[in-house]
Amino acid sequence: MFGKFGDMMGKLKEMKERADEIKKALDARTFRVKGAGGEIEMEMTGNRRILRLQIGEVLKQGDKTQLENELVDVMNKALLQVEKIHDEEMKKAASGLLPGL
Repeated sequence: MFGKFGDMMGKLKEMKERADEIKKALDARTFRVKGAGGEIEMEMTGNRRILRLQIGEVLKQGDKTQLENELVDVMNKALLQVEKIHDEEMKKAASGLLPGL
């Protein structure tokens, strides 16, 4: 009985170590997303941390509501892109340790 429990605990420890490695690797990866015809550019890590947000002069002079909408659009695009990579990396890590995942 303890043998199976010990095996499971070992796998859980290994999974945590692998997840920590992936998190560190994703922190080192950056993704750039542009929107509003190139007037907005956002840079984000693979762990969904915003590093930089740049707004072009054209949008700075324009309508506040339009700027807000464009920012939300770019942020959502960046999050979707990063989430996909993040999920893929975590699935890869878990699949080797938990068959059928």
